[in-house]
Amino acid sequence: MGMFCYQCQETAGGKGCTVRGVCGKNEEVAKLQDLLIYTLKGISEIVVKGKIDISKIASTNYEMLSSLFMTITNANFDDSSIEKQIMKMIAIRDELRKTITTNNLSDAAIFSVDSRDSMLEKASAVGVLSTENEDVRSLRQMITYGLKGMAAYAEHAKNIGKESLEINAFIYEALAATLDDSLTADDLVALTLKTGEYGVKVMALLDEANTSRFGNPEITEVNIGVRKNPAILISGHDLTDLEQLLEQTKGSGVDVYTHSEMLPSHYYPAFKKYDNFVGNYGNAWWKQLTEFESFHGPILFTTNCIVPPKSEEVRSRIFTTGSTGFPECKHIEADKNGKKDFSTIIALAKTLPAPDEIETGSIVGGFAHNQVLALADKVVDAVKSGAIKKFFVMAGCDGRMKSREYYTKFAEKLPKDTVILTAGCAKYRYNKLGLGDIGGIPRVLDAGQCNDSYSLAVIALKLKEVFGLDDINKLPIEFNIAWYEQKAVIVLLALLYLGVKNIHLGPTLPGFLSSNVAKVLVEKFGIAGIGTVDDDIKMLY
Repeated sequence: MGMFCYQCQETAGGKGCTVRGVCGKNEEVAKLQDLLIYTLKGISEIVVKGKIDISKIASTNYEMLSSLFMTITNANFDDSSIEKQIMKMIAIRDELRKTITTNNLSDAAIFSVDSRDSMLEKASAVGVLSTENEDVRSLRQMITYGLKGMAAYAEHAKNIGKESLEINAFIYEALAATLDDSLTADDLVALTLKTGEYGVKVMALLDEANTSRFGNPEITEVNIGVRKNPAILISGHDLTDLEQLLEQTKGSGVDVYTHSEMLPSHYYPAFKKYDNFVGNYGNAWWKQLTEFESFHGPILFTTNCIVPPKSEEVRSRIFTTGSTGFPECKHIEADKNGKKDFSTIIALAKTLPAPDEIETGSIVGGFAHNQVLALADKVVDAVKSGAIKKFFVMAGCDGRMKSREYYTKFAEKLPKDTVILTAGCAKYRYNKLGLGDIGGIPRVLDAGQCNDSYSLAVIALKLKEVFGLDDINKLPIEFNIAWYEQKAVIVLLALLYLGVKNIHLGPTLPGFLSSNVAKVLVEKFGIAGIGTVDDDIKMLY
């Protein structure tokens, strides 16, 4: 069995990548990621069946999160680091197994490998297609992908010092359940919704972590031009990495710019004290191939989304940390206290030219739930007066497909009495269009990163309360969401758990949905794909 992966929106033909991932990962990396996930399932089975007290295995809990995060699309392309993580997790698994009495364990909890070849052979037998029933496979994978997104958010929160053993326990429970052949499709549907429930909890946890450490996001004008100093570009999502980089570059003469999903870090009060924190450079993740060429300085990836660089010169300037990795790129590890030494990056930056300017001006963001609720009276008055007729939640991800131009055109053609609520890198399709405002309320309200979709849910629930409604679906809000990878999956499941219906999802429906599972989502939740811009606006407006 060769590689098979259909976890992202760009999967080949909407069905699955079988030779090389559209993301750029090769067959070995794909198989090693499959084996890592299988190993995590074995650990989970041991924890669940052995009734292990997870409060006593803190390091294992964290390694579980990091391992899941490594397998998210565009996070780690380094086969050697994934192989190393597999062996680490097998060692953890075998030690845990010694502490329990049950022998009723599956192969995932007991298999052994002793070489790269044996890993690849084992991976071929335990990958996605090893589940023969298409519907069970679909549900198992949807749960697994949701857990990957959940783990990403939980790791970010843990890095800031916030942890939930309840969320960790659920990850073990759900992963173990994907090995249980006695569970029916109905059981797995229920577990899928429970995954959404914990998706809400993990986004709330990360929101609390971010705001308690860095303050509540506030309306902020972010510079998109450049200065003349040497600079470092930081990409990904991890705010603790940014904090450490800013501390270490303070007074060094080296500027720091954000890229893609790090843009919302400018909205947090804690980062505004750094004079060398200049602005945001570039656009969504997929444009990095050209934008990294013109930046000239080092690039630090704190999480996904890496696009395999075509240029050796650019590759020599890319550094990875955390769960990310790319062959021949220097990886920066944290010490036992979570501290990272970025001196190598800073030294390199000082030898390189300042970035080329690719655009000028500024963009406005910072409309997380605390800030929007502070404007609640103004927003409610605008709705009651008819100045705002409808809100459109256009959160999620961006991607390379030409079909994603739909979202730019949709935003451009929306009537001027509508407001876009956004979070995630999908914003780059319309946050520079100059769509204006309604009575001082910008028509594009950017809440932040993909995890800040939680803010959009909080805003919607508050509006439901303000308007005295008994159902979130009675609000003048429509959901037209773009997805790409597994963090978008957990956001979608969270919205479904909250009772949001009639979500339009695009540019294509997930390839991992079997026809029967897709039918359930359509019939129970009103999930639908996108059509033409004009037809969809007519239907939704």
